[in-house]
Amino acid sequence: MRASNLVKSLRALVEQKVPSFLWGAPGIGKSSIVKEIANEKKIGFIDLRLALMDPTDLKGIPFYDKESHTALWAAPAFLPKEGEGILFLDELNAAPPSVQSSAYQLILDRRIGEYELPKGWAIVAAGNRDGDRGVTYRMPAPLANRFVHFEMEVDVNDWRDWAYKKEINSSIISYISLKNEHLFSFDAKSDAKSFATPRSWEYVNNILKSEIELELLLDIISGAIGKEIAVDFLSFSKVMSRLPDIETILETGKGEYSEDVDVLYALSSSLVSAVLQDESRVDNVLSYTLELKSEFAVMIVQDLQRNGVKMEHSEVFKSWVKKFAYLLA
Repeated sequence: MRASNLVKSLRALVEQKVPSFLWGAPGIGKSSIVKEIANEKKIGFIDLRLALMDPTDLKGIPFYDKESHTALWAAPAFLPKEGEGILFLDELNAAPPSVQSSAYQLILDRRIGEYELPKGWAIVAAGNRDGDRGVTYRMPAPLANRFVHFEMEVDVNDWRDWAYKKEINSSIISYISLKNEHLFSFDAKSDAKSFATPRSWEYVNNILKSEIELELLLDIISGAIGKEIAVDFLSFSKVMSRLPDIETILETGKGEYSEDVDVLYALSSSLVSAVLQDESRVDNVLSYTLELKSEFAVMIVQDLQRNGVKMEHSEVFKSWVKKFAYLLA
């Protein structure tokens, strides 16, 4: 399931407190999606990495109660005591069976030992698939049956929408727009330590922000996404110097045009990023796209619309629709 549909599904399940499990390859943003839902709802979020825990970490430590003359369990401090939120059990299937058994009671009964999960909290779990080269343990059928299961897919359009919102470097968005297959290059049969994923491209974005010395850039980016893709990306990045003057287009709606496909991808992403930072410039960008290659004009408008830019009131947009309506049918 693509991320955009997964978010809609999880919102509903979290609201109804139905436990759900996200399956997917490493680095595709499973935990980020759950955290964003919590932020959107303005509720709590607790991320538990179960692969790093012992059974007593969840169940707590027994102690002797003098009044009742019985042994009670001291609940761990990291579990929620009140309010609303999402308890995220990450790497559940990477946890040893003994830890999964402790989690089973929490998921099944919403309690463990003396602890009871507050009514306002939902449980979401996640893990890599068995064939993803990670350490995994087979999940017992009774535990698996306590979840609604989803397998998350990598979708370029969903990633681009996310990248624009996160203000990812426009050269990265342009490159992935041109070469979709390089968004995710993980191969479970390969021994490569570095490979491209949505997470590692976010690392590349941070590397570019660091203004590292140019002679070190290739080695560092290779360590994030692999050398072959890093070389290709840095070669593509040189295209940015061949773009028409972006500021002139934003200010006047006019500018030079190019027939070079990689320049057009870079230009499109740069214009979308600029409008998302200042929507008052959308009319000038629309004016410019009237003479742009049709597929790139449509891509720019669709990207803006998916990111919430309203343009239906614009007279320029009406002219734009008349020209490109045949592509929107």
